[in-house]
Amino acid sequence: MGRLDGKVAVITGAAGGIGREAAILFSGEGASVCVADVDPEKGEATAAECREAFFQEVNVADPDSVQAMYAAATERYGGIDVLYNNAGIMPADDASVLETEVDAWQRVQDVNTKGVFLCCKHGIPHLLDRGGGSVINVASFVALAGAATSQISYTASKGAVLSLSRELAVEFARQGVRVNALCPGPVETPLLMRLFDETPGALERRLVHLPMGRLAQAKEIAYGALFLASDESSYVNGATFLVDGGLTAAYVTPE
Repeated sequence: MGRLDGKVAVITGAAGGIGREAAILFSGEGASVCVADVDPEKGEATAAECREAFFQEVNVADPDSVQAMYAAATERYGGIDVLYNNAGIMPADDASVLETEVDAWQRVQDVNTKGVFLCCKHGIPHLLDRGGGSVINVASFVALAGAATSQISYTASKGAVLSLSRELAVEFARQGVRVNALCPGPVETPLLMRLFDETPGALERRLVHLPMGRLAQAKEIAYGALFLASDESSYVNGATFLVDGGLTAAYVTPE
């Protein structure tokens, strides 16, 4: 028996990284999965690795595209139980507040903040139709801790996701919908490693601050999402669910 038997999950940003791992994991635990992403080639590849899944191309910043995603999942599987709002971007031109241009700021906000807003706005009604469900909004440890090596719009967007999640958790709790913010620490994904490779010493500098001395693996974050998606977390609502290896708890790390 799987931990998500009979559930239908819509996962955005599921073509790679944490989203891909979550799609494969959720499917393996019994869920039917809508693998949603802007990248058809990688998205189809992810869906092909799942037990029961299909790919849906989506632009989370476009209301019509988001609604079409949920309509496709509902038509195929009869309803939706889990929203895993994972899609996000962290472009190189999002830097210090002194350097980041307005268009760079807005591009991140459109995906990371507006995208989560739209996925909740158009997705929660589908959960209500089922009598409840779980919403997992991906924030980040940076919503709780500052950094001198800033990505100002990314950090602000994740703070917004955290606050939005708390608001929705309170609003819909008595209707059976739980909303939690999943806050990963730094994860070893191709995107992040590419950014580190472009700056000599960047990875080593960050590892000093990690109590466990390493980055997270994408699957470790996906397991946190699996708990929030499952009925095992039936009394977890409005939580800041940190999966950061102790990073935000640290002041001085081991030698």
